[in-house]
Amino acid sequence: MNNYTINKYLDEVSNAWRTRNPVGLSNLLSLRHCHIASSKLHLPDAGSAVERFLQNPLDEVVVAHLRVIWALQTPDYAEAYRCQSLVVQAFSRMLLACRDDNWLLKAMFTVCLDLRLLAIQADKHNSDKGFGKSMEALEKAAECFMSCFRVCASDNRATNDDTKKWGMMSLVNQLFKVYFRVNKLHLCKPLIRAIDSSPYKDLFPVSQQVTYRYYVGRKAMFDSDYKTAGEYLTYAFERCHKQSKRNKRLILIYLVPIKMILGYMPQRKLLEKYDLLQFWELVQGVQSGDVRRLNEAMRQHQKFFVQCGIYLLLEKLKVIAYRNLFKKVYLLQKTHQISMEALLCALKMMDIEDIDLSETQCIVANLIYEGKIKGYISHQHQKLVVSKQNPFPPLSSLE
Repeated sequence: MNNYTINKYLDEVSNAWRTRNPVGLSNLLSLRHCHIASSKLHLPDAGSAVERFLQNPLDEVVVAHLRVIWALQTPDYAEAYRCQSLVVQAFSRMLLACRDDNWLLKAMFTVCLDLRLLAIQADKHNSDKGFGKSMEALEKAAECFMSCFRVCASDNRATNDDTKKWGMMSLVNQLFKVYFRVNKLHLCKPLIRAIDSSPYKDLFPVSQQVTYRYYVGRKAMFDSDYKTAGEYLTYAFERCHKQSKRNKRLILIYLVPIKMILGYMPQRKLLEKYDLLQFWELVQGVQSGDVRRLNEAMRQHQKFFVQCGIYLLLEKLKVIAYRNLFKKVYLLQKTHQISMEALLCALKMMDIEDIDLSETQCIVANLIYEGKIKGYISHQHQKLVVSKQNPFPPLSSLE
């Protein structure tokens, strides 16, 4: 449907505002709604027409929105982004003015999402043209989101049903998406603290909680807090809608290596279902202690792992592969005193170049320190002396 005239559009906006219709207002300010296709709304300056229908502050929002639509037809992504920023800034003021209700939240979610998407387009356009700082628009968009977030977080007047605090998690998720894209993860910490201290933490919509825990899980992964990362990413995967296969795959890209580090190996059918067989050779190599196979899988799928930002994380799987390799040596020798020469020989069989006895001792010492082997190194006799009871504890018990 693209037969919107300016009068019809403004009449619908006025009606949605007057009746406090959150869905209607949200649609009429969305860049994904059918009204943007109407050529009669492609106006460079709709100020005078809007002022006849709408009063401040809504007129300011609609004028900027119509300017965004016009700029997108040009296309002028920088101008579209600038005007969408004005829309969000105006919404921040409107939210603040509505002291005792939160019916504007849905429309706020919509205009903030559109701002982030336009910022990405603007930055890409600037990058292609060779001017402007990389991701400058996206970083400035985060400032608009923070303005809305502060309004929501500071709302202590309204009742539980009408409080603007219900908008906090959606805004945090928008900010997470920006901070991960611009690589400023340290800015996530105060946002996580704000949500964790909120009485509504577990009451937000499931879709918002899934997104939130996905990003917090990834943040924990980068902080090497693998247990927390596993818990948050598992929650996100299990509660992500079953038809959202793409999103479940995105979660698994980070959950699979985390679980492997914690000692839980995925089944092949799971990896097949979500088109993640890049991990299968890694699983086989780690489980069998075949470091050569693990290294080959890392080389073969290096581009994919680097693009996903997990290559360095997967390097940590070598420690588990070493542990499983040394366990094989222990089972073959059938003794609790394993010569370092035997372990060195096993490593050389895995095509590990330039390895010597001292480096082998370092690998063993690290495994003992991390609790993956129960024992000690007898330097006098050049042997690894392992415990007679459970010398190689299950990896999952070390969490």
